[in-house]
Amino acid sequence: MNSLSKPLAGLKVIELGTLIAGPFASRICAEFGAEVIKVESPDGGDPLRKWRKLYEGTSLWWFVQARNKKSLTLNLKHPEGLAVLKQLLGEADILIENFRPGVLEKLGLGWDVLHALNPKLVMVRLSGFGQTGPMKDQPGFGAVGESMGGLRYITGFEDRPPVRTGISIGDSIAALWGVIGALMALRHREVNGGQGQVVDVALYEAIFAMMESMVPEFDVFGFIRERSGNIMPGITPSSIHTSADGKHVQIGANGDAIFKRFMLLIGRDDLANDPALASNDGRDSRRDELYGVIDRWVASLPLERVLEQLNQAEVPASRIFSAEDMFNDPQFLAREMFLQAKLPDGKAFKMPGIVPKLSETPGSADWVGPELGEHSSEVLASLGYSSEQIENLRNSGAI
Repeated sequence: MNSLSKPLAGLKVIELGTLIAGPFASRICAEFGAEVIKVESPDGGDPLRKWRKLYEGTSLWWFVQARNKKSLTLNLKHPEGLAVLKQLLGEADILIENFRPGVLEKLGLGWDVLHALNPKLVMVRLSGFGQTGPMKDQPGFGAVGESMGGLRYITGFEDRPPVRTGISIGDSIAALWGVIGALMALRHREVNGGQGQVVDVALYEAIFAMMESMVPEFDVFGFIRERSGNIMPGITPSSIHTSADGKHVQIGANGDAIFKRFMLLIGRDDLANDPALASNDGRDSRRDELYGVIDRWVASLPLERVLEQLNQAEVPASRIFSAEDMFNDPQFLAREMFLQAKLPDGKAFKMPGIVPKLSETPGSADWVGPELGEHSSEVLASLGYSSEQIENLRNSGAI
């Protein structure tokens, strides 16, 4: 796809990030047309290149997380490497960084310096605890943000310790807030005189912002939400059940009309027509009874039959999908949620599709995560460096 047809075409984004939060934010920008230049250390680059499953020595996750990006190696401890970065930032629209607070300042790249260098620059800063406050200098990964922000406390079963969600959700949510903040800052720049600003995202706050009614419930009632397994306390019925063939299904029948249809479907007209169960508060007060009824019905049928009947009755439900389930699912395929790509040696593989779907200016994945420094010469040439100057930078260890 022609990048000029994408909504962020014409924007230049510099990524000074590693692992998840910063790189995921810039990946979204890259998918929707921004020129993203990922600055990496010449000494191995982003550690994500070696995370999880490796193919020929490189992480499969890397090929997705760094798609559509250009890799430029810079030694930021070398004065000439730092000079190249300043030149890049002087003409950039967005800087995305997820260093610990103070690292850029030690390099002489604090906000006061960058804003003077490029008044239009929007600086997205992702860190564990934000740029201010007594904890700002502490290291904070996504797992710490999930813990402090409240997510880990409420995740799991009440009789067991807290558990993680299975993915690095804290980093990814922080990345989404970073992109939202950047787009708001760009809108402000557009209508209010071209001045950039700082978007300060703390991982723990990114999670805290998702905690629904937790704050007012504690403030008003002194109520602390606890772990509740697969059910949703206060919202009934919504839980996971096990079918006769040992498979799992999520059923969300917590709407008043939906609950009635569900009970009629399973032959429990008495519950469908019970006035005490007509609204959520009444159902929640009898949730153990209702979950017992639903458990027994699901356990009497194989999963496919359960799903077929629930679908006919218009009761929201889904099998618990594994990656294998997704690969051949008609909905995933119809929505183009698997993109065909090639690894560096030519081997075909599937990548996740683009989210969200834009009707007129859709995003795309045009190339997979690059080799370390793959675009160094290209980027430097675009800044006016000659071939001889680029070679000198290499020889000096600046790139």
